[in-house]
Amino acid sequence: MNFEMLIFYVFSAITLVAALRVITARNPVHAALFLVLAFFSSAAIWMLLRAEFLAITLVLVYVGAVMVLFLFVVMMLDINIEKVRAGFWANLPLALVVGGFIAVEMILVVSHAWRRSTGLVDPGQGYSNTRELGRVLYTDYVYPFELAAVVLLVAIVAAIALTMRSRRKDSKFQDPSQQVRVKRADRVRLISMPSEKQD
Repeated sequence: MNFEMLIFYVFSAITLVAALRVITARNPVHAALFLVLAFFSSAAIWMLLRAEFLAITLVLVYVGAVMVLFLFVVMMLDINIEKVRAGFWANLPLALVVGGFIAVEMILVVSHAWRRSTGLVDPGQGYSNTRELGRVLYTDYVYPFELAAVVLLVAIVAAIALTMRSRRKDSKFQDPSQQVRVKRADRVRLISMPSEKQD
């Protein structure tokens, strides 16, 4: 076993432990921080596989943006942990079955990739996986990439439209034109009251 394989096993163990703690931690903030650790370990594994672009994208997008948003939402909302965990044991058998299927699929994919990787050659010093990823993405998979972009755009527009509905009862809106045209007499009323005498 060389040093690279040792580093791979270390980061893989950290990723597995962190992922397990994400679903077993009682505090949601701790679970989110363990997810950050899992992302960093996965990025390190991708660096070992010479996928630097994917590793830095994982750190910048997920750790730098998505997890900050998750932590902000978790810390701002008053989440009742006991109510969230009420159905954990009832759904555990189904979760174990689905998790088993996912584990079998991952083992099959990794074993197939392991058999195919025996004939791969080191691309050398001048190889850029970012350039190669862009070439494959914009030539072989350009239509699925554009379709995914359109679907995400439609989802963003739909989310904004659902949020900005004008007939919601729980929404409050301000009209800036009415705020500019307001007069003092419309907002303040002076009342003359007789003074009270103390005995």
